[in-house]
Amino acid sequence: MAGISKDEVLHVARLARLELTDDEVAKFQEQLSAILDAVSTVSELDLSDVPPTAHPLELQNAWDEDVPRPCLPIDDVFANAPDRDGGFFRVPPA
Repeated sequence: MAGISKDEVLHVARLARLELTDDEVAKFQEQLSAILDAVSTVSELDLSDVPPTAHPLELQNAWDEDVPRPCLPIDDVFANAPDRDGGFFRVPPA
């Protein structure tokens, strides 16, 4: 595989709203190319007899019982809030 281009790295960075230095672009170009090369080896395998799966191990949910509990006191809820307005969090305008 040819790898990922500098322009593709910059495009992905722009989509993720990341500002990258030239050194970071070169580093990510190398790392992403290695990842794409590793993933492309899967296409070389004969997987026709492998059933589709979402996870390689059998998983079971480990949910706790849904039991009603008392709510936190309002002062505890806002204990670490930088600002509040009554029962609401106050945030700066967008």
